[in-house]
Amino acid sequence: MLVIFSSQVSANITMFGDIAVQLLKMMGHSGTVPSAILAKDLPAALANLEAELGATEQQSESEKPEDENDETSFVSLSHRALPLIDLLKAAIKEDCNVQWTSNN
Repeated sequence: MLVIFSSQVSANITMFGDIAVQLLKMMGHSGTVPSAILAKDLPAALANLEAELGATEQQSESEKPEDENDETSFVSLSHRALPLIDLLKAAIKEDCNVQWTSNN
């Protein structure tokens, strides 16, 4: 499943469903797809997400592969969240809601 985030002030963002639901839960949302967050609730959701990502980043520092030549690529959750964070910030700035749906 893919989840598509959208708002009136930004391009749509598509994420894998498991990552999207994880980020939604970090924002304090149930993780239900489809759903939305009202403009007035976005600052709190963004603050929750950034706080949770900060805690996750500290936790995962010890879990990174020690061999830099490891064949598997590791993309942190913080990096995966950057487009969503940008969308949330743009929506906050323009006082717009953010919604998401699945591609099903």
